[in-house]
Amino acid sequence: MKNTPPLQRDPAFRAAFQAHELENRVSTGKVAALLVAVLMPFGATLDWAVYPERLAFFGWIRLGSSVLACGIWYLLTRPWGIRHHRGLGFATAWLPAICICWMIYDREGPASPYYAGLNLILLAISLVVRWNAVESAIAVGGVILFYLATCMLHGPWDRLDGRFAANCIFMVETGIIVVVGNHFFNRLRQRDFATRYELAQRKQELEAALTRLREAEAQLVQQEKMASLGVLSAGIIHEINNPLNFATTNLFALRKKVAALPAAEQAEIDEILDDIEDGLVRVKNIVSDLRLFTHPDSGDLESVDLGEAVQAALRYLSGETPDSVQLEVRVPPGLAVRANRNKLVHVLINLVENSLDALRRKSFQGETPRIRITAGTEKDRVRLEVWDNGPGIAPEHQARVFDPFFTTKDVGEGMGLGLSICYRLMQECQGSIRVQSEPGRYCQFTLEFPTPSSQPDLQPGTHA
Repeated sequence: MKNTPPLQRDPAFRAAFQAHELENRVSTGKVAALLVAVLMPFGATLDWAVYPERLAFFGWIRLGSSVLACGIWYLLTRPWGIRHHRGLGFATAWLPAICICWMIYDREGPASPYYAGLNLILLAISLVVRWNAVESAIAVGGVILFYLATCMLHGPWDRLDGRFAANCIFMVETGIIVVVGNHFFNRLRQRDFATRYELAQRKQELEAALTRLREAEAQLVQQEKMASLGVLSAGIIHEINNPLNFATTNLFALRKKVAALPAAEQAEIDEILDDIEDGLVRVKNIVSDLRLFTHPDSGDLESVDLGEAVQAALRYLSGETPDSVQLEVRVPPGLAVRANRNKLVHVLINLVENSLDALRRKSFQGETPRIRITAGTEKDRVRLEVWDNGPGIAPEHQARVFDPFFTTKDVGEGMGLGLSICYRLMQECQGSIRVQSEPGRYCQFTLEFPTPSSQPDLQPGTHA
């Protein structure tokens, strides 16, 4: 074992190699069985040339061997045969050897030229099947013993002359070559498999590393977008807030003035004022959303019970959730993350609201609208998934859903800041958010947080 390479001592590698060898052994065993089934009857042409008087008898022997070989092939296609492939392999090698020895016994014994057929079997053991040295030695030894027993039973002993000795020596030498060749060929196969196995492992590692790099690149690009938006938003908020306050104050004063007008005129003006107030409220909401980008460090991080945060978000949306929507929540009790509770609830509300909007846009036939919220741990990360069976997101839009002001909704239904805010809030919690969707079937947002124990302690006023 000291000279065994470390990889070949790895249990995973050994299991993979054994599975690979089993597949090859069964495959080559089938080939060997088919060769016996075809070549044994074909040998009748040799019988016609050498022993025409025994053509019929030898023909029955060859036909029986061929039928048995077909049976072995069939067994190798079944689970039982695969489990006993080694024994069936020996049977495949010894079946034609027994038939040839029978013919040798029936004719001249050691003087029969059919001894050459046994060398063909030894050649097949070397070239066709995938055996190790021990298995090859057993198969070769069996063939040689059959020949020795046949010649001794045929007798007389005085006919076991130099030709018999030469035949035995040639068969033994051929057998040694077969065993040694299979031994080194088996080692070569193992090295080749080890090389391919190691390359496959390296490929998987490189693909995983490339995936992580692409995700990191996407995160960095998104962070740059958020930083640029934050700088822009700070100026916009300052410029909008002052005239917005003036307009709100004057609207209040205007409503007081309208109260003194006749009732008929009040109804028409109140409708106009309501429209103005709706517009101002909408502007205030946009400013409020933009403010989240300009104050990324507000709010301390703490250990937050994920189940409680999910329930708080669902309670907030209880009035907006139709009875037709099936809500499934599977969050392990006591599962905690390091986050700001209010911001986490804000993210969950936003994602569930998006799911509800998506379900309203899909026509369900024979399927129940569903939203599923699940959570669990993976190593030092906590994963929360919000899934719905709505219309999903088109592939060309998935890379942009976290961009500020990107939306596929109609005008007036949203500014396209919701998911951008979710992205920013997850960054503040040292977490991440990503989307996975199949148009027409589902959409899933995955939030990942470090567990509280895996994050460094944060002092008050210090945030991720």
